[in-house]
Amino acid sequence: MTTFDAVLCDLDGVLRQFDHAVQADIEARYGLPLMRTAFDPALIGPPTLGLATTLEWAESVAVALGGDERARQAVAEFVAVPFRVDEEVRALLARARERMPVVLVTNAMDSLEEHLDLLGLTYFADDVVSSARVGVAKPDRRIYEIAAERAGVPAERCLFVDDRLENVEAARALGMTGVHFRIADDLAAALGTLR
Repeated sequence: MTTFDAVLCDLDGVLRQFDHAVQADIEARYGLPLMRTAFDPALIGPPTLGLATTLEWAESVAVALGGDERARQAVAEFVAVPFRVDEEVRALLARARERMPVVLVTNAMDSLEEHLDLLGLTYFADDVVSSARVGVAKPDRRIYEIAAERAGVPAERCLFVDDRLENVEAARALGMTGVHFRIADDLAAALGTLR
């Protein structure tokens, strides 16, 4: 018997993977701290909460890196780094969705819908809870409550999957079953009772 009736799953680092080697190469070529700057909470916070656009975020990163043409070119390349779907995770979630709702819960910007379309994931899940659209981000408890509401399942009957431990711990604090995702086998083990 399962201990959950819905799967709430993170997008980045779980279902969507970025090419980190390309990111590292861009940083090395330009000699700029792109990763650290791009994910500085002061810069990424506003677009993640829907208070700034993806373009405004990119410009703020370029300005923080010096604001010259070289910084803007580095940021443009960084923003365009390829991403892909983890097909093993997609298959596991698709199998779970045959039995229960699957909701994507992601700290994202206003470009999320375009990216889901590029990945062929627009209609993959039963719902998508984007921090940029709901105005709260993980690990704020409200985003988990919204996701459970959208799934139509009490929080304590949700399985929550994320690659960031702090996000998993926040879900567990609400009574959810939490899975700290590192590899697809982590998700497969949690879904094992569905086989």
